[in-house]
Amino acid sequence: MERVLLLYILVVTLTANCHSQVVEWSNDERLQLWSRGEFNLDLSENNEYFDLLPFRRLGPVSRVRNSILRHQQSPNCDSNGFCLDQIRGGSQSVENNKEIESKIEELGGRFGADFLVAVERNKRDHEEDCKKSCELYYCVTANTPLVPVEDILGPTTIKSYSMGPVPPEDFADSFGYPLDNIKVTETKPLFSAAEATSVIEKAENEGVDKNEFKSGKYQLAGDWLQNLPETRAWFNQQLETIFFPLLAHLFPEIISSPSVIRAHSVSLLKYNASHPRTDVHIDNGILAMTLAMTPSAQYTGGGTYFEHMGVENILPMDVGHATLRPGSVRHGGHRVKEGDRYVLGAFLLLEDRVEHVRRLKNRGSELRRVPDLDGASKHFEWALALNPMCTTCLKDWAEILHTQKKFAEAEEKIRAALHLLEYKDSDALFTLGVLLSEQGRDDESIQAYQQSVEINAEDAELCYNLGVKLGAKGLVKEEMQMYAKATKANPKFGGAWLNWGTVLAESGNIDDAELMFLKALQCEQEVASKAMMNLGLIYITQGNALAQGGNLEGAMKAALSAAKYIDQGKAMLDQVASYNKADSMILKFIGQYRPLRLKAYQLLGQLHAGQGNMAKCEAEFRAATKSFPEDIMAWKLLQRILQVQGKTEELKSSFMTVPSQQRAPTRLAIMSQEKTEHILKHANDCVHGVCAFDEVSELVAMLRGHQKELSVWVEAVKKITKALEKVKEEDGQTKFEKPFELSSAFSS
Repeated sequence: MERVLLLYILVVTLTANCHSQVVEWSNDERLQLWSRGEFNLDLSENNEYFDLLPFRRLGPVSRVRNSILRHQQSPNCDSNGFCLDQIRGGSQSVENNKEIESKIEELGGRFGADFLVAVERNKRDHEEDCKKSCELYYCVTANTPLVPVEDILGPTTIKSYSMGPVPPEDFADSFGYPLDNIKVTETKPLFSAAEATSVIEKAENEGVDKNEFKSGKYQLAGDWLQNLPETRAWFNQQLETIFFPLLAHLFPEIISSPSVIRAHSVSLLKYNASHPRTDVHIDNGILAMTLAMTPSAQYTGGGTYFEHMGVENILPMDVGHATLRPGSVRHGGHRVKEGDRYVLGAFLLLEDRVEHVRRLKNRGSELRRVPDLDGASKHFEWALALNPMCTTCLKDWAEILHTQKKFAEAEEKIRAALHLLEYKDSDALFTLGVLLSEQGRDDESIQAYQQSVEINAEDAELCYNLGVKLGAKGLVKEEMQMYAKATKANPKFGGAWLNWGTVLAESGNIDDAELMFLKALQCEQEVASKAMMNLGLIYITQGNALAQGGNLEGAMKAALSAAKYIDQGKAMLDQVASYNKADSMILKFIGQYRPLRLKAYQLLGQLHAGQGNMAKCEAEFRAATKSFPEDIMAWKLLQRILQVQGKTEELKSSFMTVPSQQRAPTRLAIMSQEKTEHILKHANDCVHGVCAFDEVSELVAMLRGHQKELSVWVEAVKKITKALEKVKEEDGQTKFEKPFELSSAFSS
């Protein structure tokens, strides 16, 4: 609102003191104002002060300027230095095709035959796309007269908004400043709510709401109009009576006649709580249009925004209204929270103008996916030679260089794009953050991520990455805030749920950690499997705490849940590993299965014993030996319960069942003075450096499991610890595996 008020005051002031005020404003100041403002379209024939034209922005539909463009007259500069053809391309734009061909010829000498072949392919593809467009959508005949703009709009008005600091990717020289090329209809709708409702009913009868497809990070509902013949028939009528004539008036810099406009890709999209929004993106055409097909009262949230204006600055557009703009301006749809919102979107081509920059860039993206990174880089280089301000080309090229580990070159490209965009591109800032992170420049990386979040806090991956970085800095509160933003933006972003739960668990908040891991169960299989393992550890921790508090029933419930989730998680992890064997994180979680499951067996057995049910305790520990026959811990548990029950023969038999290499340390686990002394002897030997390291590892593993049985446990562990510290000083590293901890289990 402040920007609108500023412009209003400026116009009033200039009206009172027109000539003196106009002279005082420099061209740079005007451009700075225009690039941030919004402007009402004025169709008045009589402008009291011609000098006010650039400020009031009658723009490309002004009677004066339109007349000059249509009749190919050469404008003259007035006494105040205002030249109409310098505002937005003006009459110079009609020569643009010749200038492009001249530029292509020059670049052919520089880049060689491959470049010229790519250009010729652009022309063929463009011709083919235009031909297909006329097979599906309305095309104007060459002799159709230009309809007066008043007859098209009637009482409908148009407001113009800046598209930011960078002109469209193609024909950039045709678009002079101010770049107020986003046009939004206001006041009276172009078509009624009743008409829109009728169109949606036809589309739903044609199955539009049954179809869905992927768009960036989000799943969208809707379909292409080529699959919706009745809806397409209505749209073609609108092209003929409203939109093609209106577009010719709004963008005379590049549209020579309504007969050259081609509706290339047209879709009807449905947004709701399950298909809430789109990524911030650009459209695949020199021009694009969006029609609002649902009354705003029928949904909550939603709305189109343009990134350079700020994510909260939603353009008002109720049913029957339209936005018409260059395709290369970055925009997105806000999340729809309730109800259904239908939007019809169309990408437009111009039959007499080939978009060489866009087509070279798109082919570069295709080659990148092959992957042919060298070929892709060439296409981005060619596109930039045609338009050095193609920021998407710079960003895509930077990502290739990043893949090739050419960090300095990648950073140079991405910073060049950000400079052109005045650092108002969340994706470019995200890429910069990744580049800086991989170079170990964490403080700079965090700064880039934070700038990106300020522009677009709806990017789940961005918020997640920033959360990880903040966590590495020990900023736990800020880390969790980022995970909250990530999961709000995308409730299926499992990594954020996992890490959020991990932070809570490691800070001692087990109950809230449980909730986060339960949320992660609703995500993809890989995330769900990790969440199950983490829940297993959570329930073991809860079970131990409940048992210590005397709540054996609650502890038993927690222990059973732990066993269930650990087993289910292992099965899912094995499935994931079968088609993703190289994933070290998956292998790490699989590696946690044995120690976790043994803890569950131990807890369940101890709880049965605590309830006086030794038979169930024995059954639990026998199950542990069957699951892990090579593990000392499992046999040790079984031998202890057999000893407690006085089952001497079975106890002796168990010694013979243990693998031979593990029998000696397992026998040491039997409680007796002789065995205790043996442990102490080994500990003393280790202190003096005369024991093998494998023996120390076995003793440590055994002692951990027998804290309650061995009265000398504390003394023995102290001695072994000293031995380990001594060897660590000699070798520079510890050779036995670190005990299983929360931090090693929860991470994503």
